[in-house]
Amino acid sequence: MRGSVFKRSKSWAFAVEVSRDENGTRTRHQKAGFKTKKDAQAAMHEVLHRLGSGEYVAPANLTLASYLRNQWLPAIRASVRPSTFESYRMTVEKHIALTIGGTKLQAVTPAKLNALYADLLAKGRSDGKGGLSPKSVRNCHVIIRKALGDAVRWSLIARNPAAFAEPPKLTQAGDRTMMTWTPQQARSFLQALSDDRLYAAWLLALSTGMRRGEILGLRWSDTDLETGKLAIRQTLITVNYEIQFSTPKTSRGRRSIALDKTTANVLRAHRKAQLEERMAIGATRYIDNDLVFCRLDGSPMHPDLFSQTFDRAVAKSGLPRIRLHDLRHTYATISLEAGVHPKVVSERLGHATVAFTLDRYSHAVPGMQEDAAEKVAALILGSDG
Repeated sequence: MRGSVFKRSKSWAFAVEVSRDENGTRTRHQKAGFKTKKDAQAAMHEVLHRLGSGEYVAPANLTLASYLRNQWLPAIRASVRPSTFESYRMTVEKHIALTIGGTKLQAVTPAKLNALYADLLAKGRSDGKGGLSPKSVRNCHVIIRKALGDAVRWSLIARNPAAFAEPPKLTQAGDRTMMTWTPQQARSFLQALSDDRLYAAWLLALSTGMRRGEILGLRWSDTDLETGKLAIRQTLITVNYEIQFSTPKTSRGRRSIALDKTTANVLRAHRKAQLEERMAIGATRYIDNDLVFCRLDGSPMHPDLFSQTFDRAVAKSGLPRIRLHDLRHTYATISLEAGVHPKVVSERLGHATVAFTLDRYSHAVPGMQEDAAEKVAALILGSDG
């Protein structure tokens, strides 16, 4: 590998032989516009170093948006779930392509990514009403880091600039998206909705912490009301607003959940009511998907409709407004505060690790710490302290 520095008009330039094919034709890397000979030499030595270490990437005009749309997204489509792919695609189009998408892939730097994250925090909402949450921006960073990591593996860039960027940090204190009800509020909600067609669904969410897609994908064949257990084997998701049946993302998500007697009895009553609905509609018109919770004709209920129905139910109850997903947070918080072992709570929620559960619901842990201190002291020191 050889290089040379030379003067071109009023500036300095360098040229380095990058490769030579079987016919002896040379490929050269040239760059001009340096103010001094020393600057040109430094740039040349950087190229030579990258050639020697195997990190050299030939200059290209490929933009970040073009890479993401035409190379990265098509390459990963077969390896991720449809809903995950759609989430990636929407993030690329809404928050990356429209902002720094015109930047050359090889010109993306940690500083440019940090500026993007700051801009998204300040005014990243597509409706123009403010910025994205730190969690949403961090999710964007995760996608960018994965995409640029693949670009490194495919020899399109030398290093991953996202590895050195600084996305917003998440803290439980700053997480305003989690709201929960107290046990008394949860009880009041259920009492107010005791005659609701989806009462069993609201009770199941509060007594198990199941996700929306898990509740809507639950089949009667996955339940055993005699033993008081159900299995999470199927979920309901949307891709481009279209309903699709899927499976839990992880092995932890595929799990068995024990039911309390009250919830099991409520599900029995719900099944009886559902059979009566089926008879009223008629066997020829009823769409049998074996779903525990569905529309009157047996067809799957769209997750957005399910959430909207919950929102109306909350408004009817007069309780503080929370999201449907916050029923899951309510279940976890009440369980931990009641002294249920974190491993059991984690398993019932389908979390990957107990550590994640404890970190996610750290607000419920301090009381457990104090209770543990008193119990251990009583055992060691005696009841009199």
